[in-house]
Amino acid sequence: MTPPATRKPAKISVLLADDHAIVRQGVKMILTAEPDIEVVGEAEDGLQAIEMARELRPNVAVLDVSMPRLNGIEATRQIRAALPQTQVLALTMHADDTYVFQCLKAGASGYVLKRAAATDLVQAIRAARRGEAFLYPAVATAVVADYLRRLESGEGREAYDGLTEREREILTLVAEGVTNQDIAQKLYISIKTVQTHRAHIMEKLGLHDRTQLVRYAIRKGLIEA
Repeated sequence: MTPPATRKPAKISVLLADDHAIVRQGVKMILTAEPDIEVVGEAEDGLQAIEMARELRPNVAVLDVSMPRLNGIEATRQIRAALPQTQVLALTMHADDTYVFQCLKAGASGYVLKRAAATDLVQAIRAARRGEAFLYPAVATAVVADYLRRLESGEGREAYDGLTEREREILTLVAEGVTNQDIAQKLYISIKTVQTHRAHIMEKLGLHDRTQLVRYAIRKGLIEA
């Protein structure tokens, strides 16, 4: 009697997003060498990553932090909101703690440096598929240290120095060079309301001109340099 055929476990479907084709090719080579991972799509910017994620519904999306049109942090936030079952990993050259916290707050399951992709990314993807977090040791140490510092100080301020969601949205648009009129049309609010929000943003952040605001937005990862 012929034994019943055993069904092979489904591969982990992965979407890659990076604006550098050579980086995508290198990462794809690493992943396709693994028997349990399948790269199902490649995107070259944040907006395309969101579109492809909605279409392909991958198990894991690996996003570069700095991408044109829409950065990886905002793309992470939108993908996680639209597709809760899709886990997101940040793959970046930035070792700055600020980026780490932004990615995690946006919903990323892990943060892998590009220089460590050959050794860490496969492990991170498998962990993300299991619903686990993955942080390389230096980042894990920073996260714990920041948590302990906040616990000790009783700090309750949210990320972006107390800005509301709408203020953060307007901050990003202003930093990208969008005019007050265009912001008003985009958000369906009056120009006067935009101006009021801008004034509140400047006051909360202690900034005095758009140049300082742009630098702040880059440092926070809201826009790319």
